[in-house]
Amino acid sequence: MKKCVQFLLSGFFLLIASSAFTQKKSDILSEGTPLVYLGVDFSKTKVINDIAATTYDIKTRHFPGINQVVIAEPKKFDWPKYLERGNITNDIAAVTAINEKIDEKAINSSSTADETHLKEADIQGMVNKYDLSGKKGVGLVIIMEALSKTSESASMYITFIDLSSKKVLHTERMVEKAGGFGFRNYYASTIFKAMQSIKKSKLKSWRSSFGS
Repeated sequence: MKKCVQFLLSGFFLLIASSAFTQKKSDILSEGTPLVYLGVDFSKTKVINDIAATTYDIKTRHFPGINQVVIAEPKKFDWPKYLERGNITNDIAAVTAINEKIDEKAINSSSTADETHLKEADIQGMVNKYDLSGKKGVGLVIIMEALSKTSESASMYITFIDLSSKKVLHTERMVEKAGGFGFRNYYASTIFKAMQSIKKSKLKSWRSSFGS
């Protein structure tokens, strides 16, 4: 009986300890909580009616290129500026590992219906596949839904997660116009525009709905 009580107490205190590291929506914009930018997840991305590159090049060169340019140009892709908070670092290893497993045959599409092929309910299942061992705080990942030459745009889910549990705290679909020279720059521009849109039209409502 004594051992049983001790076991239950141990489990209780372990639960208390783990919950102390669980992030909430209110932590997303909080300076006191570390935020890690995880990169762009292209694992379910459909490239629609764009024949500018082979699927091999898209997977091995252009998808990594888009992820790298966001990291390499912090003055442009300035998350602290557009989220109006600091304590932000980059770690795209988990998303890079996911992107490396993409099936090239599944990338191209000729159907504009694929511009909306993901649903909000799909996002948690995608995040569950990330290796986030040992990470704490809030994670920010861009789950790219579609890159469409037909509509000259990209659709994506801006997603915040609790790094320790992988629970999705908030995800929101955004669509932005593409522009620029070359496959990488053409679609990377949509990420920059999404960041601008967040600051201009999302932050106020997020602060209100996330609470404190």
